[in-house]
Amino acid sequence: MRLHTRSRVYAATAAACALSLALGGCSGTTKGDAKDDAKDKAQNAKADPDAPLKKGLKLAFLPKQINNPYEKIVDEAGIAAAKGYGGKAKEVGPSDAKASSQVSYINTLVQQRQDAILIAANDPNAVCGPLKQAMKQDIKVVSYDSDTAKDCRQLFINQASSEEIGRSLVKRTAEQVGHKGQIAILSATQNATNQNAWIEFMKDELKKPAYKDMKLVKTAYGDDDDQKSFQETQGLLKAYPKLKAVISPTTVGIAAAARYISDSSYKGKVVLNGLGTPNQMRKYIKDGTVEEFSLWDPKKLGYLGSYAAASLASGQITGKQGEKFKAGKLGERTVGKDGEVILGPPTVFDKKNIGDYDF
Repeated sequence: MRLHTRSRVYAATAAACALSLALGGCSGTTKGDAKDDAKDKAQNAKADPDAPLKKGLKLAFLPKQINNPYEKIVDEAGIAAAKGYGGKAKEVGPSDAKASSQVSYINTLVQQRQDAILIAANDPNAVCGPLKQAMKQDIKVVSYDSDTAKDCRQLFINQASSEEIGRSLVKRTAEQVGHKGQIAILSATQNATNQNAWIEFMKDELKKPAYKDMKLVKTAYGDDDDQKSFQETQGLLKAYPKLKAVISPTTVGIAAAARYISDSSYKGKVVLNGLGTPNQMRKYIKDGTVEEFSLWDPKKLGYLGSYAAASLASGQITGKQGEKFKAGKLGERTVGKDGEVILGPPTVFDKKNIGDYDF
């Protein structure tokens, strides 16, 4: 009886395999095949710059975490932009910024047959598998704010040049501390692509002779969580009593650090610089906790990302270097190397101009 059952199983398997071979192979599609298929499809696609934006496009914004105030501004601006060209956009995402937390959301969006997924990646590689599957099914993938690995998306909408951001933060902080003393970095997560790119350029900038009397003593990680960032700030200042400055290239981190410093004996003694939103940082500028900080307009970032995704989904561009597309009121944009589209240089906020901004 057992042999008879096994024979029937073998026969059924053979029949299934024969059918599979006719349809494309019994062994199935490997991850490597999916990667190659998606890559080949992107490379062989041809752009039609005269194609109109399709109506009714479905776009989904997937931020690092759903409750991040900065990314909420970005996503809401992108959703509003989609309405302007007749598309339908939404925001979905996890409540934490763990490396794998976005994977299940990508899988769901693929099942929903979105026309484009826009993602701020928590990890450049953890999201790659499902994103490649999305591209294989002709769902366009655009990263923004924090990039994925280059072969996991067609475009990356970058706030500004990563080099410009990293070097600028060191230069401006150095001016505030007289190019002397210990400094620390308060980052988001250890795997955040944008944070790590900026930090690498910060470290490289610090190698220059102009900073020979400055020393980076530690890079701490607040995981883009307000309370953890607050505690990490406290820990840095207690561990390094001679610390002269903290650079926090994350809006959650800089706001939490400012909150701690503003109510401590370090106020006016320790410089805090980094990336923040005017509405978060306004009171700390006014009370003297922070002299200056930087950021680009997150509304424009979301707006640009939305139009870029729509241009991809409409066939106007494919993500190849040199292609051009119109981004509504932001005008014509050009796709750069590795599919990067840059919004523009960051703005420095201080007492003189912070009242001119509301976001």
